[in-house]
Amino acid sequence: MLHHPHPEEPRRLRLSGAALAALLSLPLGSAFAASPAPVEGRKGMVVTAHHLASDVGLDILKAGGNAVDAAVAVGYALAVVYPTAGNLGGGGFMTIRLADGSSTFLDFRERAPLVSTKDMYLDETGEPAPGRSTEGWLAVGTPGSVMGLEEAREKYGSLSREALLAPAVKLAREGFTLNAADLAMIEEVDSYLQRDPAAKAIFFRAGGEPFAPGDKLIQTDLADTLQAISEGGAEAFYQGPIADKIVAGSRAGGGILTSADFKNYAVRELEPVRCDYRGYEIVSSPPPSSGGVIICEILNVLEGYPLSYFGQGSAETTRLMVEAMRHAFVDRNANLGDPDFVENPLERMLDKGYAAEIRGRIDPYRAGVSSDLTPPDFTAAPAESPETTHYSIVDEAGNAVAVTYTLNGSFGAGVVAPGTGILMNNEMDDFTVKPGVPNLYGLVQGEANAVEPGKSPLSSMSPTIVSKDGELFMVIGSPGGSRIITITLQAILNVVEFGMNIQEAVDAPRIHHQWLPDRVFMEPYALSPDTRRILVGMGYDVREDANWPIWGEAAGILVGGRSLAEIEAGDGTGYFGAIDSRASAGAARGY
Repeated sequence: MLHHPHPEEPRRLRLSGAALAALLSLPLGSAFAASPAPVEGRKGMVVTAHHLASDVGLDILKAGGNAVDAAVAVGYALAVVYPTAGNLGGGGFMTIRLADGSSTFLDFRERAPLVSTKDMYLDETGEPAPGRSTEGWLAVGTPGSVMGLEEAREKYGSLSREALLAPAVKLAREGFTLNAADLAMIEEVDSYLQRDPAAKAIFFRAGGEPFAPGDKLIQTDLADTLQAISEGGAEAFYQGPIADKIVAGSRAGGGILTSADFKNYAVRELEPVRCDYRGYEIVSSPPPSSGGVIICEILNVLEGYPLSYFGQGSAETTRLMVEAMRHAFVDRNANLGDPDFVENPLERMLDKGYAAEIRGRIDPYRAGVSSDLTPPDFTAAPAESPETTHYSIVDEAGNAVAVTYTLNGSFGAGVVAPGTGILMNNEMDDFTVKPGVPNLYGLVQGEANAVEPGKSPLSSMSPTIVSKDGELFMVIGSPGGSRIITITLQAILNVVEFGMNIQEAVDAPRIHHQWLPDRVFMEPYALSPDTRRILVGMGYDVREDANWPIWGEAAGILVGGRSLAEIEAGDGTGYFGAIDSRASAGAARGY
């Protein structure tokens, strides 16, 4: 945390009323007395959205596995115990930092089926057909999770595939006891799941009655699928009976997946996005994710201001964050896409000089106007769903893994491939359905994200690893749709700028702006009434977002101390993990 004003910005310190009043109007949520202490571990740390998956990861570390081994075992376990987002039928990203300081990134995002067309989700009048890109088999992209987990294990793991899948097989075959948090996930989409006979047979009692607390969820078909992967690896999923059953289910349900989609699927190993913020190295996700690029662009803009001096939640800090988000999301939505199909202008977007240009365009007295930033050739469209999951892992040697993967919507497309137990994604909704028409979550994107055969949709998933002076410092990420970017960003700032410990950093109330709609969304208590009044007076449309009662479920690890102050003083050692207090089923486990 830098406690002094940034030397490049004396003019900003003279601003005035807004800055002075901001310092006197810290929000009600700035006191984090409600946050529990971070979980401490000396040898390893696993933080996931489900306590049983965290237990699996910790057991793998204790058995001598490294962080990648644990990440693979957790990925399979979440497919059993966290069906809202954990998956075999979806895809995601993995950022890896090895103990020697080298980093890499695995892209196992879903791909559009090879017979996809740009207008496949429009009706006969040329308008988006309700539900076509979100519900049922036509919404399903070729899944990548199994290939991604297997690629990670083969290249960077140390234990056998059988050892890493055994916990998930056991959880599926013997079942696990459902608690209130587990049941709440199913209850949110119960009518959705009841439409599909195979899904209904898994997630409801015989006769369609809902499960009750204390019931066991047993998933025999999923156990058989996991056992087949254990014995045959990714080939068993992509070129054997499992793929055949998924393709048959797709065909019967009006989908367009073919055997060729599975045989042609391949994981991409890419160079991560990197940037520097006040001496901290940020390593995060490159396209087809926008996450790392936009986090870095926002940080580059904010680096020119003394945020720690203005204070967390002040009007001045908030408006500067909003303006940086506004400009960065324009770039995200207009320019980024699958790198095999789109030329992404990363050099420009990550350039410190470009960030300085953006700062020069930010009015110090009035809110920016999003419509004024619309690119002249821009055509617009949608965003991704918030029901994703993130987990963070560090082992004794200092290897670190950040994984964000998803089915897109909660329980994906709401369909299970008969005989497999696999819930399928509805990732095709992340593509542009029609220019000018946002999806359920309101993000407006461009032609670069249009549907094309074999293409991955643009994502906001941001599995991120932070280092300082060559040493591992922080592992962080979250679900949350387009808000993943701003959730992850604010967790980093909360530690580096505002001195919070890792639990406080992921629990702190959040704000969000994504260019369009031109609104500052806030969680309850994120901003005090005085701060809101100042911002509204400057022209900002500030709203509590009732449509998003829970903003993400961040999972973070801080290395070397509970907080930055403790690390800088040399008073801390070990790993400190935190699962977002918004995540009722999650847990941090250390040893």
